[in-house]
Amino acid sequence: MNVHHLELFYYVAKHGGISAAVRAIPYGIQQPAVSGQMGKLEEDAGVKLFERSPFKLTPAGARLFAHVQPFFEGIDAVADRIREAAAPRLRVGAAELIIREHLHSVVDRLRAHHPQMKLALRSGFTVELESWLRAGEIDLAITPLEGRPPARLNCVRMLRMPLVLVVPRDSKLKSAEELWAQKEIAEPLVSVPPTEAISRIFRKGLQRRRVNWPPAIEASSLELVARYVERGYGLGVSVALPEIVQHPGVRTLPLEGFDPVEVVILWQGEATPLIRLVLEESRRYALELWPDWVCDHGKA
Repeated sequence: MNVHHLELFYYVAKHGGISAAVRAIPYGIQQPAVSGQMGKLEEDAGVKLFERSPFKLTPAGARLFAHVQPFFEGIDAVADRIREAAAPRLRVGAAELIIREHLHSVVDRLRAHHPQMKLALRSGFTVELESWLRAGEIDLAITPLEGRPPARLNCVRMLRMPLVLVVPRDSKLKSAEELWAQKEIAEPLVSVPPTEAISRIFRKGLQRRRVNWPPAIEASSLELVARYVERGYGLGVSVALPEIVQHPGVRTLPLEGFDPVEVVILWQGEATPLIRLVLEESRRYALELWPDWVCDHGKA
């Protein structure tokens, strides 16, 4: 049988007739040509494959369609895998600060292995990142995590970062303990959303000290926390990253006795070679910048 005839038959059988097939075939071909080649296919097969009007596959046509359908419908997927091997694609979700300040250094290392790598970046909070992972919209997420990893997602813990209190540079506060000693904290609290790991860990630390200090301003990033503190809107909770610690208008106070924030990499399903490379290069980068914060390597 002619392979081109089989391809045309696939479209005829899938779309329920020659006229409908002509409209669906992704290249130009006229209806008489398709009709003539279907006649040649039936001649080669020695049997009628479908009734013309109304359209209906014969038993022989149904058997032939069942045989050719997986091949023609799988061609695009095979092509995608071939292209992926030649130019792998990586879709990463992470906190805005990670994408802006750090991820590019890891990407530079990845491109040494895959110069044609395609990259897609999406910033978001942990809840959003988990949702995008489960929906297959991103390949991995780099995010703070509090507690156990989400169900059915793979997790590697990368860093344990200390919490800090962000205060204006001219603040008279010398330690966070001065706040806990107050009966009521007058300064407004600036923090990321309460569902985020930083806020949840900070809240647990306050509860252990029997301190009630609800957030007054909810910021969409740690950078905004620092900026609002700088402009006199209150005190903020953050992590001891240089981008925060070295902010020109603020300084930080250690939060002694508060649990650290863990930064993890999450992905779904079996780790591809590219994801394994991301894990290796991310850990190597973290060891260079924050050797004291790097977690023991291993899944959680």
